[in-house]
Amino acid sequence: MPRPNFEQPFVPVGCAQCRALEKLDFDFTMAFQPIVDVRSGIPYAYEALVRGVQGEGALQILDKVNADNLYRFDQACRVKAIELAASLGLAQIPDCKLSINFFPNAVYRPETCIRATIEASRQFGFPLSRLMFEVMEGERVEEPEHLKGIFAEYERHGFTTAIDDFGSGYSGLNLLAEFQPQVLKLDMALTRNIDADPVREAIVSGIIHAAGRLGIQIIAEGVETEAERDALLELGIHLMQGYLFARPEVGCLPLSGL
Repeated sequence: MPRPNFEQPFVPVGCAQCRALEKLDFDFTMAFQPIVDVRSGIPYAYEALVRGVQGEGALQILDKVNADNLYRFDQACRVKAIELAASLGLAQIPDCKLSINFFPNAVYRPETCIRATIEASRQFGFPLSRLMFEVMEGERVEEPEHLKGIFAEYERHGFTTAIDDFGSGYSGLNLLAEFQPQVLKLDMALTRNIDADPVREAIVSGIIHAAGRLGIQIIAEGVETEAERDALLELGIHLMQGYLFARPEVGCLPLSGL
């Protein structure tokens, strides 16, 4: 999910906000896009992506997010994603996860700010163990120890943790050296035309090797052609996301019938 364009750096909100969630002054919905296990064609997860209720793209919604409403937006995204996914029957797809983007700088104390997520999961009947939380590699994290603490708390609850858009910036390997999530999502800049680009192939192969040594699972994003799919599969990546499989859709779960 694209990050909002703030003039000021993110700073964690006060814990009082974790206890009182006020309504946002704008509405939004979620589109869902599958992450597919190409060996079986069955979805491994669905990522919830912000959209406007009138069909606006994510950027038009994220432009309304600022330092004052960041926490409320982050919490509302979690609850909305769980509510809509449950209403569309995602919980009935065996072992399929719901992937939610989150803003680490909106989380003051992870053990406190996770309460709305847990309550929504119980209210809408969605298993906590099937939630995956993604943070973008490019997300500006002022305190790496803070993100490490969030990931540790989330894994304690049984959530899957992921770094999204890995390889899109310059901090990837440094970020990975600081803490290890359970999943890395390779940015489309690395997967695009990988079948015809030996440089990208070599870089991705190196990431796969490092991830394997660290026990980290890899998902390839932005897969659009069969040639890209086949090249990634030959490298050992079998979890993929992209237009080749399905575009994000509001009001349904693409591929859920497979």
